[in-house]
Amino acid sequence: MQIPNHLQDHIETIVKHEQEFQASRSRGERIGDRIATFAGSFPFVAIHITFFVAWVATNTLSVGNLPHFDPKPFPLLDTGVALEAILLASFILMRQSGLAKRADEREHLILQILLLTEKEVSAVVRMNQQIAEHFGLLKISKDEEIKELGRPTSVDAVAATIQEKLTNE
Repeated sequence: MQIPNHLQDHIETIVKHEQEFQASRSRGERIGDRIATFAGSFPFVAIHITFFVAWVATNTLSVGNLPHFDPKPFPLLDTGVALEAILLASFILMRQSGLAKRADEREHLILQILLLTEKEVSAVVRMNQQIAEHFGLLKISKDEEIKELGRPTSVDAVAATIQEKLTNE
């Protein structure tokens, strides 16, 4: 399927922004992301299940001449698991923080685009009203709702109204 040129331009812009974001990340952030991604995968779970089963089997069953180096209730295993949990939680929090930062950047970009779009649409509505008036379409050119749509929207006033309504609930 052939993608129209204007969509291809948008796709390339999005890809460029994503690549710039990825390139701006530190080495530590990239390593932390890889660890957090692996920790959330099925192979990670499978490796841990295999490891825990082997650990418990080695320390409870008589397998050849292998000594029981961590008898029940497995304090060495508990310590290792606790340390791993601390590290994994840190990597996951680092990843979540990075994702939240990226989401905030996207939200700011979306807000800027929406504000620009609102200005452009208001200008188009005003131009259409002027065209309607020029051609004698008074019903359209004098319509109060259309006139209201042609006026700039105060983002600060909208935000204050939303905040006021939210605090009243």
